[in-house]
Amino acid sequence: MSRKQLALFEPSLVRQALIDAVKKLNPTIQWRNPVMFIVWLGSVLTSGLAIAMAMGILPGNVWFSGAIALWLWFTVLFANFAEAMAEGRSKAQANSLRGVKKTAFARKLREARYGAQMDHVPADELA
Repeated sequence: MSRKQLALFEPSLVRQALIDAVKKLNPTIQWRNPVMFIVWLGSVLTSGLAIAMAMGILPGNVWFSGAIALWLWFTVLFANFAEAMAEGRSKAQANSLRGVKKTAFARKLREARYGAQMDHVPADELA
């Protein structure tokens, strides 16, 4: 029996993971992971400070604050992407296992003795 091996970065999985990574920027979803929620909160606050510095409301180095904000956003997006990739791969594996369950066959002995004749039956019909 052959089965299709998925590449590490299967285009369909990556595309869906990117969409899910952006959807996971919602604070109610980030709240479930306290560490990443703190990083998300820091990126929002740092972005706000960088924007305020760029508008002249606050004194400070806009480029430094902007660079820190970008790194924090990158961290949150990468963590969300990694989580979405893992979820996508696990869903694909579960679907694959459901398909295997339907097509697996077993050898059932006609009687309980060594060298008995065998019948090939679908695995889900075994009792």
